[in-house]
Amino acid sequence: MVKADKNIIRGFLVFTYIIVISILIFLISSAFTYLNTGADRSKMLHTEVKKIDQYLPKMNWIDDGNEGRPMDEQTLTKIENDYLDAWYVKHVSYKTNQISGIDDYYTESARKNIMDFVAQNKEQNITVDATTLSHTPNIEFFSEDGQLIVLKDENVVEYKQLYKDVAFVMETTEMANYKAILLLEDGFWRIRHLVKEKTKTLEKTTKTKAVSNLNLKGINYYPQASPWEMFGDQFDIEIIKKDFDIIANAGLNTIRIFVPYEDFGKANVHLDKLEKLEQVLDAAESKELQTVVTLFDFYVNYEVLDWTLTQRHAETIVSKFKNHKAIVAWDIKNEPNLDFESRGKENVLAWLESMISLVKSIDNQHLVTIGWSNTENAHLLQDKLDFVSFHYYDAVADFAQEYSDLKAKITNKPIVLGEYGQSSYGGFWRPFAGSEKKQAKYYKAMQAILKAENISYIAWTLYDFKDIPSKVVGSRPWRTNPQKKFGIIDTDGKKKAAFEFVEEKSQDF
Repeated sequence: MVKADKNIIRGFLVFTYIIVISILIFLISSAFTYLNTGADRSKMLHTEVKKIDQYLPKMNWIDDGNEGRPMDEQTLTKIENDYLDAWYVKHVSYKTNQISGIDDYYTESARKNIMDFVAQNKEQNITVDATTLSHTPNIEFFSEDGQLIVLKDENVVEYKQLYKDVAFVMETTEMANYKAILLLEDGFWRIRHLVKEKTKTLEKTTKTKAVSNLNLKGINYYPQASPWEMFGDQFDIEIIKKDFDIIANAGLNTIRIFVPYEDFGKANVHLDKLEKLEQVLDAAESKELQTVVTLFDFYVNYEVLDWTLTQRHAETIVSKFKNHKAIVAWDIKNEPNLDFESRGKENVLAWLESMISLVKSIDNQHLVTIGWSNTENAHLLQDKLDFVSFHYYDAVADFAQEYSDLKAKITNKPIVLGEYGQSSYGGFWRPFAGSEKKQAKYYKAMQAILKAENISYIAWTLYDFKDIPSKVVGSRPWRTNPQKKFGIIDTDGKKKAAFEFVEEKSQDF
Protein backbone atom coordinates (compact mmCIF):
# COMPACT_ATOMS: atom_id res chain seq x y z
CA MET A 1 0.00 0.00 0.00
CA VAL A 2 2.87 2.38 0.89
CA LYS A 3 4.59 1.60 -2.40
CA ALA A 4 1.39 2.26 -4.28
CA ASP A 5 0.96 5.63 -2.54
CA LYS A 6 4.50 6.60 -3.48
CA ASN A 7 3.85 5.74 -7.12
CA ILE A 8 0.70 7.85 -7.09
CA ILE A 9 2.54 10.82 -5.59
CA ARG A 10 5.44 10.38 -8.04
CA GLY A 11 3.01 10.25 -10.97
CA PHE A 12 1.20 13.34 -9.74
CA LEU A 13 4.47 15.28 -9.44
CA VAL A 14 5.55 14.25 -12.95
CA PHE A 15 2.16 15.27 -14.35
CA THR A 16 2.33 18.61 -12.52
CA TYR A 17 5.88 19.18 -13.83
CA ILE A 18 4.72 18.55 -17.42
CA ILE A 19 1.80 20.98 -17.03
CA VAL A 20 4.05 23.74 -15.60
CA ILE A 21 6.67 23.29 -18.34
CA SER A 22 3.93 23.38 -21.02
CA ILE A 23 2.55 26.62 -19.63
CA LEU A 24 6.01 28.20 -19.52
CA ILE A 25 6.76 27.16 -23.12
CA PHE A 26 3.41 28.59 -24.26
CA LEU A 27 4.04 31.91 -22.50
CA ILE A 28 7.58 32.22 -23.86
CA SER A 29 6.48 31.40 -27.43
CA SER A 30 3.59 33.87 -27.21
CA ALA A 31 5.92 36.61 -26.02
CA PHE A 32 8.42 35.79 -28.76
CA THR A 33 5.69 35.90 -31.42
CA TYR A 34 4.42 39.25 -30.14
CA LEU A 35 7.89 40.80 -30.09
CA ASN A 36 8.57 39.67 -33.65
CA THR A 37 5.25 40.83 -35.08
CA GLY A 38 5.14 44.24 -36.78
CA ALA A 39 2.99 46.78 -34.98
CA ASP A 40 -0.40 47.61 -36.52
CA ARG A 41 0.27 50.96 -38.12
CA SER A 42 -3.31 52.15 -37.73
CA LYS A 43 -3.09 51.57 -33.96
CA MET A 44 0.22 53.42 -33.76
CA LEU A 45 -1.48 56.61 -34.92
CA HIS A 46 -3.98 58.63 -32.96
CA THR A 47 -5.68 59.31 -36.30
CA GLU A 48 -6.00 55.56 -37.02
CA VAL A 49 -5.40 55.93 -40.74
CA LYS A 50 -7.37 53.42 -42.77
CA LYS A 51 -6.95 54.61 -46.33
CA ILE A 52 -9.42 52.24 -47.88
CA ASP A 53 -12.16 53.66 -45.62
CA GLN A 54 -10.97 57.24 -45.25
CA TYR A 55 -9.26 58.59 -48.32
CA LEU A 56 -9.52 57.46 -51.94
CA PRO A 57 -8.56 60.19 -54.43
CA LYS A 58 -8.39 59.18 -58.05
CA MET A 59 -4.92 57.81 -58.86
CA ASN A 60 -3.73 57.80 -62.49
CA TRP A 61 -0.21 56.37 -62.46
CA ILE A 62 2.08 57.21 -65.37
CA ASP A 63 3.73 53.96 -66.40
CA ASP A 64 6.66 55.04 -68.59
CA GLY A 65 9.47 53.31 -66.73
CA ASN A 66 11.95 54.82 -64.31
CA GLU A 67 15.67 55.16 -63.78
CA GLY A 68 17.42 52.81 -61.37
CA ARG A 69 15.84 49.70 -59.98
CA PRO A 70 12.81 48.20 -61.81
CA MET A 71 9.45 48.78 -60.09
CA ASP A 72 7.21 45.81 -59.28
CA GLU A 73 3.45 45.94 -58.68
CA GLN A 74 3.62 45.03 -54.98
CA THR A 75 6.11 47.80 -54.22
CA LEU A 76 4.09 50.30 -56.23
CA THR A 77 0.96 49.47 -54.23
CA LYS A 78 2.86 49.95 -50.99
CA ILE A 79 4.21 53.30 -52.20
CA GLU A 80 0.71 54.46 -53.17
CA ASN A 81 -0.76 53.48 -49.81
CA ASP A 82 1.92 55.25 -47.77
CA TYR A 83 1.98 58.28 -50.07
CA LEU A 84 -1.78 58.80 -49.79
CA ASP A 85 -1.72 58.17 -46.05
CA ALA A 86 0.85 60.97 -45.80
CA TRP A 87 -1.52 63.33 -47.61
CA TYR A 88 -4.37 62.23 -45.38
CA VAL A 89 -2.60 62.84 -42.06
CA LYS A 90 -1.48 66.24 -43.34
CA HIS A 91 -5.10 67.14 -44.16
CA VAL A 92 -6.15 65.99 -40.70
CA SER A 93 -3.41 68.11 -39.12
CA TYR A 94 -4.44 71.24 -41.02
CA LYS A 95 -8.09 70.65 -40.13
CA THR A 96 -7.51 70.01 -36.41
CA ASN A 97 -4.25 71.92 -35.85
CA GLN A 98 -2.86 68.75 -34.25
CA ILE A 99 0.21 66.84 -35.46
CA SER A 100 -0.71 63.26 -34.55
CA GLY A 101 0.59 60.87 -37.21
CA ILE A 102 2.95 63.30 -38.91
CA ASP A 103 6.02 61.52 -37.46
CA ASP A 104 4.92 58.26 -39.06
CA TYR A 105 4.66 59.58 -42.63
CA TYR A 106 7.23 62.38 -42.84
CA THR A 107 10.93 62.42 -42.05
CA GLU A 108 12.29 64.95 -39.59
CA SER A 109 13.20 67.52 -42.25
CA ALA A 110 9.78 67.32 -43.95
CA ARG A 111 7.66 67.43 -40.83
CA LYS A 112 9.14 70.74 -39.65
CA ASN A 113 7.30 72.74 -42.34
CA ILE A 114 4.02 71.06 -41.44
CA MET A 115 4.49 71.67 -37.73
CA ASP A 116 5.40 75.32 -38.30
CA PHE A 117 2.27 75.78 -40.47
CA VAL A 118 0.06 74.13 -37.85
CA ALA A 119 1.56 76.22 -35.04
CA GLN A 120 1.00 79.43 -36.98
CA ASN A 121 -2.61 78.57 -37.80
CA LYS A 122 -3.29 77.50 -34.24
CA GLU A 123 -2.00 80.81 -32.95
CA GLN A 124 -4.28 82.74 -35.32
CA ASN A 125 -7.24 80.36 -34.82
CA ILE A 126 -7.21 79.40 -38.50
CA THR A 127 -8.10 75.95 -39.82
CA VAL A 128 -7.85 74.56 -43.33
CA ASP A 129 -10.31 71.87 -44.40
CA ALA A 130 -8.83 70.29 -47.53
CA THR A 131 -8.60 67.22 -49.69
CA THR A 132 -7.05 66.14 -52.96
CA LEU A 133 -9.43 64.71 -55.53
CA SER A 134 -7.02 63.32 -58.10
CA HIS A 135 -3.31 62.60 -58.57
CA THR A 136 -1.19 61.75 -61.62
CA PRO A 137 2.01 60.35 -60.08
CA ASN A 138 5.07 59.19 -61.99
CA ILE A 139 8.11 57.53 -60.41
CA GLU A 140 11.19 59.01 -62.06
CA PHE A 141 13.90 57.28 -60.00
CA PHE A 142 14.03 54.20 -57.76
CA SER A 143 17.38 53.64 -56.07
CA GLU A 144 19.19 50.33 -56.60
CA ASP A 145 19.04 49.58 -52.87
CA GLY A 146 15.25 50.06 -52.88
CA GLN A 147 15.39 52.75 -50.20
CA LEU A 148 14.70 56.01 -52.09
CA ILE A 149 12.17 57.18 -54.66
CA VAL A 150 11.88 60.39 -56.64
CA LEU A 151 8.24 60.93 -57.57
CA LYS A 152 6.59 63.56 -59.74
CA ASP A 153 2.86 64.14 -59.11
CA GLU A 154 1.22 66.36 -61.71
CA ASN A 155 -2.23 67.89 -62.01
CA VAL A 156 -3.10 67.28 -58.37
CA VAL A 157 -6.59 68.71 -57.88
CA GLU A 158 -6.94 70.18 -54.39
CA TYR A 159 -10.05 71.61 -52.76
CA LYS A 160 -9.64 73.82 -49.68
CA GLN A 161 -11.88 75.66 -47.25
CA LEU A 162 -10.41 78.31 -44.95
CA TYR A 163 -11.94 79.08 -41.54
CA LYS A 164 -11.03 81.90 -39.18
CA ASP A 165 -12.39 81.83 -35.61
CA VAL A 166 -14.61 78.91 -36.70
CA ALA A 167 -16.28 81.12 -39.36
CA PHE A 168 -16.08 80.23 -43.04
CA VAL A 169 -13.83 82.64 -44.94
CA MET A 170 -13.26 81.26 -48.45
CA GLU A 171 -12.88 78.20 -50.63
CA THR A 172 -10.68 77.42 -53.58
CA THR A 173 -9.97 74.62 -56.04
CA GLU A 174 -6.43 74.41 -57.35
CA MET A 175 -4.42 72.25 -59.70
CA ALA A 176 -0.76 71.83 -58.75
CA ASN A 177 2.37 69.87 -59.63
CA TYR A 178 4.50 68.33 -56.90
CA LYS A 179 7.95 66.82 -56.67
CA ALA A 180 8.48 64.34 -53.83
CA ILE A 181 11.33 62.31 -52.38
CA LEU A 182 10.33 59.27 -50.33
CA LEU A 183 12.59 57.20 -48.06
CA LEU A 184 11.93 53.65 -46.88
CA GLU A 185 12.20 53.64 -43.09
CA ASP A 186 11.00 50.90 -40.72
CA GLY A 187 9.18 49.27 -43.61
CA PHE A 188 7.21 52.40 -44.50
CA TRP A 189 7.69 55.01 -47.21
CA ARG A 190 8.07 58.40 -45.55
CA ILE A 191 8.09 61.74 -47.38
CA ARG A 192 11.39 63.56 -47.03
CA HIS A 193 10.62 66.42 -49.41
CA LEU A 194 7.31 67.52 -50.94
CA VAL A 195 7.65 70.65 -53.05
CA LYS A 196 4.85 72.38 -54.91
CA GLU A 197 6.23 73.43 -58.29
CA LYS A 198 3.27 74.92 -60.12
CA THR A 199 -0.22 76.03 -59.10
CA LYS A 200 -3.27 77.42 -60.86
CA THR A 201 -6.73 78.17 -59.57
CA LEU A 202 -9.49 76.23 -61.33
CA GLU A 203 -12.54 78.15 -62.43
CA LYS A 204 -15.89 76.66 -61.48
CA THR A 205 -17.42 76.09 -64.90
CA THR A 206 -19.88 73.31 -65.57
CA LYS A 207 -21.45 72.69 -68.96
CA THR A 208 -25.21 72.21 -68.97
CA LYS A 209 -27.55 70.85 -71.61
CA ALA A 210 -30.19 72.89 -73.36
CA VAL A 211 -33.50 71.16 -72.63
CA SER A 212 -36.52 72.27 -74.62
CA ASN A 213 -39.27 69.79 -73.75
CA LEU A 214 -38.82 67.58 -70.69
CA ASN A 215 -42.43 66.35 -70.37
CA LEU A 216 -42.04 64.19 -67.26
CA LYS A 217 -45.29 62.73 -65.96
CA GLY A 218 -44.49 60.18 -63.33
CA ILE A 219 -44.37 58.83 -59.84
CA ASN A 220 -41.78 58.20 -57.13
CA TYR A 221 -41.45 54.46 -56.68
CA TYR A 222 -40.75 51.91 -53.98
CA PRO A 223 -42.08 48.34 -53.93
CA GLN A 224 -44.86 48.12 -51.37
CA ALA A 225 -43.17 45.43 -49.27
CA SER A 226 -39.78 47.18 -49.02
CA PRO A 227 -40.08 50.98 -48.95
CA TRP A 228 -36.70 52.73 -48.63
CA GLU A 229 -35.08 49.28 -48.85
CA MET A 230 -35.80 48.52 -52.49
CA PHE A 231 -32.53 46.71 -53.16
CA GLY A 232 -32.45 44.68 -49.94
CA ASP A 233 -33.25 41.06 -49.13
CA GLN A 234 -36.87 41.37 -50.30
CA PHE A 235 -35.87 42.47 -53.79
CA ASP A 236 -38.12 40.78 -56.36
CA ILE A 237 -37.84 41.95 -59.95
CA GLU A 238 -41.08 40.21 -60.93
CA ILE A 239 -43.05 42.32 -58.43
CA ILE A 240 -41.28 45.43 -59.71
CA LYS A 241 -42.15 44.56 -63.31
CA LYS A 242 -45.84 44.22 -62.37
CA ASP A 243 -45.70 47.62 -60.65
CA PHE A 244 -44.14 49.13 -63.76
CA ASP A 245 -47.05 47.71 -65.75
CA ILE A 246 -49.46 49.56 -63.46
CA ILE A 247 -47.52 52.80 -63.90
CA ALA A 248 -47.22 52.50 -67.67
CA ASN A 249 -50.88 51.50 -68.07
CA ALA A 250 -51.83 54.64 -66.13
CA GLY A 251 -50.32 56.69 -68.95
CA LEU A 252 -47.32 57.83 -66.91
CA ASN A 253 -43.90 57.96 -68.53
CA THR A 254 -41.45 58.46 -65.63
CA ILE A 255 -40.36 56.88 -62.37
CA ARG A 256 -37.98 58.22 -59.73
CA ILE A 257 -35.96 55.71 -57.71
CA PHE A 258 -33.37 56.01 -54.94
CA VAL A 259 -29.86 54.61 -54.44
CA PRO A 260 -28.95 54.53 -50.71
CA TYR A 261 -25.27 55.34 -50.17
CA GLU A 262 -24.44 52.99 -47.28
CA ASP A 263 -26.64 50.14 -48.46
CA PHE A 264 -24.82 50.14 -51.81
CA GLY A 265 -21.44 49.88 -50.10
CA LYS A 266 -20.28 53.51 -49.93
CA ALA A 267 -16.90 53.83 -51.71
CA ASN A 268 -16.76 50.10 -52.50
CA VAL A 269 -20.08 49.56 -54.29
CA HIS A 270 -21.47 46.04 -53.95
CA LEU A 271 -21.74 44.16 -57.25
CA ASP A 272 -25.02 42.52 -56.25
CA LYS A 273 -26.58 45.96 -55.72
CA LEU A 274 -25.43 47.07 -59.17
CA GLU A 275 -26.97 43.94 -60.66
CA LYS A 276 -30.29 44.67 -58.94
CA LEU A 277 -30.24 48.29 -60.12
CA GLU A 278 -29.53 47.08 -63.65
CA GLN A 279 -32.52 44.75 -63.50
CA VAL A 280 -34.75 47.66 -62.43
CA LEU A 281 -33.47 49.91 -65.22
CA ASP A 282 -33.89 47.14 -67.79
CA ALA A 283 -37.46 46.59 -66.61
CA ALA A 284 -38.17 50.33 -66.85
CA GLU A 285 -36.76 50.43 -70.37
CA SER A 286 -38.94 47.50 -71.42
CA LYS A 287 -42.02 49.48 -70.28
CA GLU A 288 -40.73 52.72 -71.89
CA LEU A 289 -40.49 54.41 -68.50
CA GLN A 290 -37.94 57.21 -68.15
CA THR A 291 -36.03 56.92 -64.89
CA VAL A 292 -34.71 59.63 -62.60
CA VAL A 293 -32.02 57.93 -60.49
CA THR A 294 -31.51 59.69 -57.17
CA LEU A 295 -28.04 59.14 -55.74
CA PHE A 296 -26.73 59.37 -52.16
CA ASP A 297 -29.97 58.63 -50.36
CA PHE A 298 -29.44 58.95 -46.58
CA TYR A 299 -25.96 60.46 -47.01
CA VAL A 300 -25.50 63.35 -44.55
CA ASN A 301 -21.76 63.82 -44.05
CA TYR A 302 -20.46 66.33 -46.66
CA GLU A 303 -17.12 66.71 -44.83
CA VAL A 304 -14.31 67.60 -47.20
CA LEU A 305 -12.23 64.59 -46.14
CA ASP A 306 -15.17 62.35 -47.08
CA TRP A 307 -15.37 63.66 -50.64
CA THR A 308 -13.06 61.09 -52.19
CA LEU A 309 -15.21 58.24 -50.86
CA THR A 310 -18.41 59.69 -52.29
CA GLN A 311 -16.66 60.36 -55.59
CA ARG A 312 -15.59 56.72 -55.91
CA HIS A 313 -19.19 55.71 -55.12
CA ALA A 314 -20.69 57.96 -57.80
CA GLU A 315 -17.96 57.10 -60.28
CA THR A 316 -18.75 53.38 -60.03
CA ILE A 317 -22.50 53.76 -60.45
CA VAL A 318 -22.53 56.47 -63.11
CA SER A 319 -19.80 54.75 -65.16
CA LYS A 320 -21.77 51.51 -65.07
CA PHE A 321 -25.04 53.05 -66.31
CA LYS A 322 -23.99 56.12 -68.30
CA ASN A 323 -25.23 54.51 -71.52
CA HIS A 324 -28.44 53.02 -70.17
CA LYS A 325 -31.43 54.12 -72.24
CA ALA A 326 -33.89 54.07 -69.33
CA ILE A 327 -32.17 56.91 -67.49
CA VAL A 328 -33.39 60.42 -68.17
CA ALA A 329 -31.53 62.14 -65.31
CA TRP A 330 -29.26 61.75 -62.31
CA ASP A 331 -30.65 63.42 -59.20
CA ILE A 332 -27.51 64.11 -57.17
CA LYS A 333 -29.17 64.16 -53.74
CA ASN A 334 -32.64 64.12 -52.28
CA GLU A 335 -33.47 67.29 -50.28
CA PRO A 336 -29.89 68.29 -49.36
CA ASN A 337 -31.07 71.71 -48.18
CA LEU A 338 -32.56 70.01 -45.11
CA ASP A 339 -28.94 69.51 -44.02
CA PHE A 340 -27.97 73.19 -44.28
CA GLU A 341 -28.45 73.89 -40.59
CA SER A 342 -26.80 70.75 -39.19
CA ARG A 343 -23.95 70.41 -41.71
CA GLY A 344 -23.38 73.97 -42.87
CA LYS A 345 -24.78 75.48 -46.05
CA GLU A 346 -21.32 76.14 -47.52
CA ASN A 347 -20.27 72.51 -46.97
CA VAL A 348 -23.41 71.08 -48.55
CA LEU A 349 -23.30 73.37 -51.59
CA ALA A 350 -19.58 72.77 -52.13
CA TRP A 351 -20.08 68.99 -52.03
CA LEU A 352 -23.03 69.21 -54.43
CA GLU A 353 -21.09 71.35 -56.87
CA SER A 354 -18.14 68.98 -56.82
CA MET A 355 -20.42 65.98 -57.34
CA ILE A 356 -22.25 67.63 -60.24
CA SER A 357 -18.92 68.22 -61.98
CA LEU A 358 -17.84 64.62 -61.42
CA VAL A 359 -21.09 63.10 -62.73
CA LYS A 360 -21.04 65.33 -65.79
CA SER A 361 -17.40 64.45 -66.48
CA ILE A 362 -18.36 60.76 -66.63
CA ASP A 363 -21.78 60.96 -68.30
CA ASN A 364 -22.36 63.61 -70.96
CA GLN A 365 -25.61 62.06 -72.18
CA HIS A 366 -28.03 62.23 -69.27
CA LEU A 367 -29.37 65.27 -67.46
CA VAL A 368 -28.38 66.26 -63.92
CA THR A 369 -30.55 67.83 -61.23
CA ILE A 370 -30.99 68.13 -57.44
CA GLY A 371 -34.22 67.33 -55.57
CA TRP A 372 -34.63 70.44 -53.39
CA SER A 373 -37.21 70.14 -50.62
CA ASN A 374 -38.91 73.48 -51.31
CA THR A 375 -39.18 76.46 -53.65
CA GLU A 376 -37.08 78.66 -51.36
CA ASN A 377 -33.79 76.89 -52.15
CA ALA A 378 -34.56 75.44 -55.57
CA HIS A 379 -32.76 78.23 -57.46
CA LEU A 380 -29.41 77.32 -55.90
CA LEU A 381 -26.75 75.97 -58.27
CA GLN A 382 -29.13 76.37 -61.20
CA ASP A 383 -26.24 77.37 -63.46
CA LYS A 384 -24.68 73.92 -62.85
CA LEU A 385 -27.86 71.90 -63.43
CA ASP A 386 -29.72 70.87 -66.56
CA PHE A 387 -33.12 71.38 -64.95
CA VAL A 388 -34.44 72.55 -61.58
CA SER A 389 -36.38 70.15 -59.38
CA PHE A 390 -38.30 71.00 -56.22
CA HIS A 391 -40.75 69.31 -53.83
CA TYR A 392 -44.04 70.70 -52.59
CA TYR A 393 -46.32 69.44 -49.78
CA ASP A 394 -48.01 72.67 -48.73
CA ALA A 395 -51.51 73.94 -49.50
CA VAL A 396 -52.76 73.78 -53.08
CA ALA A 397 -53.96 77.38 -52.77
CA ASP A 398 -50.36 78.60 -52.31
CA PHE A 399 -48.75 76.56 -55.06
CA ALA A 400 -49.32 78.91 -58.01
CA GLN A 401 -47.71 81.85 -56.22
CA GLU A 402 -44.76 79.84 -54.94
CA TYR A 403 -44.17 78.41 -58.39
CA SER A 404 -44.37 81.88 -59.92
CA ASP A 405 -41.85 83.22 -57.41
CA LEU A 406 -39.47 80.37 -58.17
CA LYS A 407 -39.88 80.76 -61.90
CA ALA A 408 -38.83 84.41 -61.60
CA LYS A 409 -35.49 83.26 -60.12
CA ILE A 410 -34.75 80.64 -62.77
CA THR A 411 -32.97 81.57 -65.98
CA ASN A 412 -33.78 79.44 -69.01
CA LYS A 413 -34.04 76.11 -67.19
CA PRO A 414 -36.96 73.67 -67.16
CA ILE A 415 -38.61 73.25 -63.76
CA VAL A 416 -39.87 69.90 -62.48
CA LEU A 417 -42.10 69.24 -59.48
CA GLY A 418 -40.08 66.26 -58.26
CA GLU A 419 -42.34 65.33 -55.33
CA TYR A 420 -45.84 66.31 -54.28
CA GLY A 421 -48.75 64.55 -52.64
CA GLN A 422 -51.04 64.34 -49.67
CA SER A 423 -51.56 61.63 -47.06
CA SER A 424 -54.99 60.08 -46.73
CA TYR A 425 -54.34 59.34 -43.04
CA GLY A 426 -56.97 60.68 -40.71
CA GLY A 427 -56.58 58.48 -37.67
CA PHE A 428 -55.82 59.03 -34.00
CA TRP A 429 -52.72 61.18 -34.52
CA ARG A 430 -54.38 63.43 -37.13
CA PRO A 431 -58.11 63.10 -36.60
CA PHE A 432 -60.18 64.38 -39.55
CA ALA A 433 -57.02 65.80 -41.19
CA GLY A 434 -57.00 63.37 -44.08
CA SER A 435 -59.09 60.89 -45.97
CA GLU A 436 -59.07 59.24 -49.37
CA LYS A 437 -61.69 61.73 -50.49
CA LYS A 438 -59.56 64.70 -49.40
CA GLN A 439 -56.50 63.17 -51.03
CA ALA A 440 -58.39 62.79 -54.33
CA LYS A 441 -59.56 66.40 -54.12
CA TYR A 442 -55.97 67.51 -53.57
CA TYR A 443 -54.70 65.61 -56.61
CA LYS A 444 -57.54 66.88 -58.79
CA ALA A 445 -56.71 70.49 -57.91
CA MET A 446 -52.93 70.05 -58.26
CA GLN A 447 -53.19 68.23 -61.57
CA ALA A 448 -55.37 71.02 -62.96
CA ILE A 449 -52.64 73.58 -62.14
CA LEU A 450 -49.84 71.38 -63.47
CA LYS A 451 -51.67 70.84 -66.73
CA ALA A 452 -52.52 74.52 -67.15
CA GLU A 453 -48.89 75.56 -66.51
CA ASN A 454 -47.46 72.58 -68.45
CA ILE A 455 -45.31 71.60 -65.45
CA SER A 456 -43.50 68.27 -65.42
CA TYR A 457 -44.23 66.32 -62.24
CA ILE A 458 -43.37 63.15 -60.31
CA ALA A 459 -45.99 62.35 -57.65
CA TRP A 460 -45.36 60.80 -54.23
CA THR A 461 -46.01 57.83 -54.28
CA LEU A 462 -47.49 54.67 -55.85
CA TYR A 463 -48.27 52.66 -52.70
CA ASP A 464 -49.41 53.00 -49.14
CA PHE A 465 -46.96 51.20 -46.86
CA LYS A 466 -47.59 49.02 -43.82
CA ASP A 467 -44.28 49.91 -42.21
CA ILE A 468 -41.91 52.88 -42.48
CA PRO A 469 -38.23 52.35 -41.52
CA SER A 470 -37.26 54.48 -38.53
CA LYS A 471 -34.41 56.06 -40.51
CA VAL A 472 -36.97 57.86 -42.69
CA VAL A 473 -39.01 59.95 -40.23
CA GLY A 474 -38.12 58.40 -36.87
CA SER A 475 -40.42 56.12 -34.91
CA ARG A 476 -42.99 58.54 -33.48
CA PRO A 477 -46.47 57.44 -34.56
CA TRP A 478 -47.68 60.97 -35.37
CA ARG A 479 -44.95 61.06 -38.04
CA THR A 480 -44.89 57.48 -39.30
CA ASN A 481 -48.66 56.92 -39.59
CA PRO A 482 -49.31 59.82 -41.99
CA GLN A 483 -46.23 58.79 -44.01
CA LYS A 484 -47.76 55.36 -44.59
CA LYS A 485 -50.77 56.79 -46.45
CA PHE A 486 -49.31 58.88 -49.28
CA GLY A 487 -49.91 56.20 -51.90
CA ILE A 488 -52.55 56.14 -54.62
CA ILE A 489 -52.89 52.37 -54.12
CA ASP A 490 -53.75 51.07 -50.63
CA THR A 491 -52.08 48.25 -48.69
CA ASP A 492 -54.57 45.74 -50.11
CA GLY A 493 -53.63 46.64 -53.67
CA LYS A 494 -56.83 48.60 -54.31
CA LYS A 495 -56.64 51.84 -56.28
CA LYS A 496 -57.61 54.79 -54.13
CA ALA A 497 -59.81 57.63 -55.39
CA ALA A 498 -56.71 59.76 -56.07
CA PHE A 499 -55.48 57.26 -58.66
CA GLU A 500 -57.82 58.48 -61.38
CA PHE A 501 -56.49 62.05 -61.08
CA VAL A 502 -52.87 60.94 -61.37
CA GLU A 503 -53.75 58.60 -64.19
CA GLU A 504 -52.97 60.57 -67.35
CA LYS A 505 -55.32 58.69 -69.66
CA SER A 506 -58.44 59.59 -67.70
CA GLN A 507 -57.83 63.23 -66.88
CA ASP A 508 -60.53 65.65 -67.96
CA PHE A 509 -60.45 69.00 -66.29
